[in-house]
Amino acid sequence: MKKRVFSGIQPSGILHVGNYLGAIRNWVELLDTHDCIFCIVDLHAITVPYEPAEMPGRILDAAAGYIACGVDPARCTIFVQSDVHEHTELAWYFNTVIPVAYLERMTQYKEKSAQFSEHVTMGLLDYPVLQAADILLYKAEIVPVGEDQVQHIELARDVARKFNNRYGGIFPEPAARVGSGARILGLDGQAKMSKTLDNYIAVTETPEEIWRKLSTAVTDPARKRRTDRGNPDVCNIFSLHRLFSSAGEQARVAEGCRTAGIGCLDCKRILADNIARELAPVRERHAALKGKRDFIEGVLREGACRCGEIARGTIREAKAAMGLLR
Repeated sequence: MKKRVFSGIQPSGILHVGNYLGAIRNWVELLDTHDCIFCIVDLHAITVPYEPAEMPGRILDAAAGYIACGVDPARCTIFVQSDVHEHTELAWYFNTVIPVAYLERMTQYKEKSAQFSEHVTMGLLDYPVLQAADILLYKAEIVPVGEDQVQHIELARDVARKFNNRYGGIFPEPAARVGSGARILGLDGQAKMSKTLDNYIAVTETPEEIWRKLSTAVTDPARKRRTDRGNPDVCNIFSLHRLFSSAGEQARVAEGCRTAGIGCLDCKRILADNIARELAPVRERHAALKGKRDFIEGVLREGACRCGEIARGTIREAKAAMGLLR
């Protein structure tokens, strides 16, 4: 039997290059070798302020983005988290075995608490427990994630271990699979690529839009003039070259940077062309999905049906082990 994979992204609308490199390109590599379940995690998205009227459209945009990026629904399962209510039920069972202190030390909780200081809810604190439930509900063994989520997968392992120690060995301890684009900084070169911070490139943007955004992106701060020599190892633009450019181009750009043989704009132009080239099929598939809401909704319904069946079986097991099944 194929090992089961589970992963998900919050519905923030159209996906950006950080999502593509940090998660989805990693997902596509697993489609033919694993039993893949990919989720649009809308319940996680409501732990911070959001506009309810926009959420349905954001969910559909995320689903279209998955498919456009190569997540083929014929070779995997795609569904919406809130369509399978067992996620929240299992999260409550897990809440009874995991100490609060484990949650309070989560880096993302600390960061989000600072960012949304007036909206620090129990949902924000409990986010990693729900994430553990997402994964363990399907007894997934592999979780493709970005580098920033590895701590949460470690907590999911803690949850599985504590539940198993108390009630018997039901859940596997999942392993994180971090892709080559593990941590993608935004165009400011400081923070993670994010729509909230407006430092992103969307996967559906045209070559002209990609160039417009890259042309003003932060590079090596030591290069203030065209004739200054730079250090590609500290340049965020060069870190993107490592993910989009060939080995030969990377070597030429690095040498040109160190010797001032090429300027930052030249470096950005090469990168812009390479990003546009790789994302061209994504743009085409996304354009083809416009107006196909019924198809996308059908994919999500079918996914929820399959996942609901798996989830009900896991919940029965958990309740029986906990003495809750009469």
